[in-house]
Amino acid sequence: MARKPGHMYRKVTGPAYTRREYMGGIPGSKVVHYDMGNLKEEFPVSISIIAKESCQIRHSAIESARITANKYLNELGRLNYHFKIRIHPHHVLRENKQATGAGADRVSQGMRCAFGKAVSTAARVKRGQKLMTVEIEPKNFLQAKESLRKAGNKLPTPISYVIDRGAELIS
Repeated sequence: MARKPGHMYRKVTGPAYTRREYMGGIPGSKVVHYDMGNLKEEFPVSISIIAKESCQIRHSAIESARITANKYLNELGRLNYHFKIRIHPHHVLRENKQATGAGADRVSQGMRCAFGKAVSTAARVKRGQKLMTVEIEPKNFLQAKESLRKAGNKLPTPISYVIDRGAELIS
């Protein structure tokens, strides 16, 4: 079956569904790395993107944003930045799969016992929560901001930027 569109899972409704020890068949997270670049050095400037609305971000969207930002930051050189993803997809998304095609009405159970199967995971994000952070040298500030802008285009919530540290060093 085809993957459902992301807007179906964007809204935060009901309690979180995270107790994996009671569930089976949960697909693994697509997010490969949460820390990239130079992990040892302390950089003077830090910029983050924050969510303007609370929502759920699927693991495929987080991974897409990570790839986009990291690809753009790699132009600086791997030792010249530290990129960190601050959200983790804990919430399990369920879907009541329906049979389609000829004769599907005899096979499908409709909404009877429609608990659904685990199809994906998502991170529940609150309004004002930091999503991703880049630490860099002051001369690379504009490139870091551009990388976060491109990553923010992949996320289902409007974003804004906040300079965590080193605002006085940026000219």
